[in-house]
This record gives sequence, structure tokens and C-alpha cells, in this order.
Amino acid sequence: MPINLPNLLTWLRILMIPLLVGMYYVPHDWIADHNKNLAAMAVFSFAAITDWLDGYLARTLNQTSPFGAFLDPVADKLMVATALIMLVWIGRLDGFIAVIIIGREIAISALREWMARIGKSKSVAVSFLGKVKTVSQMTAIIMLLYHDEFLTLSMHAIGTILIYVAAVLTLWSMVYYLKMALPQAMRSG
Repeated sequence: MPINLPNLLTWLRILMIPLLVGMYYVPHDWIADHNKNLAAMAVFSFAAITDWLDGYLARTLNQTSPFGAFLDPVADKLMVATALIMLVWIGRLDGFIAVIIIGREIAISALREWMARIGKSKSVAVSFLGKVKTVSQMTAIIMLLYHDEFLTLSMHAIGTILIYVAAVLTLWSMVYYLKMALPQAMRSG
């Protein structure tokens, strides 16, 4: 495993997962709910920024590696799945939305692994639709974690709308990736 800044940022994102979860286990008399929400939102936002930053730095500094290419999406999926499960647990997200998003991530990861094994990974490379899904999903999670009003706008209401948009885009992008892989599946029978 190459030790470089992009990989260190990816590891940092993974190490932040217990911090995100731990925010909601701190007793109420130690930290008010508003401050827990703010801290959880800050942790997740920082993780989302490092997700973009590690990829940018890896390309800019020419520090890409097979290990980094493997670890980065794992870190992303772990952080998003953890946040979604936490949001269901604290009553801010319907469980079926978390199941749709997490289920799709598992299915597409498996599909990408299989396509890579048969030498066709470019067929299921990240699409523009997948990037739009990721942006709406990350923004929604940040808003749902924050939960309070901001400039008289309900972050929970806007976050809920965005997470439903993300769920629809999740299903749409899954169909897109499956259609891209279907010819390969038919050939390898």
C-alpha cells in the first residue's frame, strides 16, 4: 500500500466513521441536540470534501494507485451507509430509502467487480448520472444530519426531498449500469 496524501485522506475518512456514530451516543446533558447535529454534519461534510480532494490530489500529484482506486469507493460507501443507518436510527429517514441506496451500492460494486474480472470495467465506469446522484445524496445527508432551520429554511424538509431525488437517481443509475453490463453478461453466459 503506497503511503501518500490521497490514501491518507481516504484512511482518515474511514477513521471518521466512529466519530460520526459517536456524536449521537454522547449524553444530552453533555452536548445539546443542536450541537450534536452540527458536529455530525461537520464530520460528514469534511468526509465528503476529502472524498473529492483525495481523487483530485491523486490525479494532480500523479499518485494514483490500484490500492487507492480500491479503497476510495469502499471508504465512500462505508461513510454513506453509516450516515444513512444513523439517520434511520434517529428517525430522520425512512428505512426503505436507506435500503434502496445501500442495496444499489452493493449491487453496483459487485457488478463492477465482475466486469473488472472479465476485463470490461470501462463498461460500468462512473457516469454523469452517477455523479449527479452522489451530489444530491451527499447534500441530502448533510441537510438531514443538520436537521435544524437555516435562514428560515427547513434543512430537514429540503434534505428529505433531496434524498428522495437521490433514491430515484440511484435506481435510474442502477438500471443504466445494468444495461451497460447486460451485453457482457449475455456473452459470458
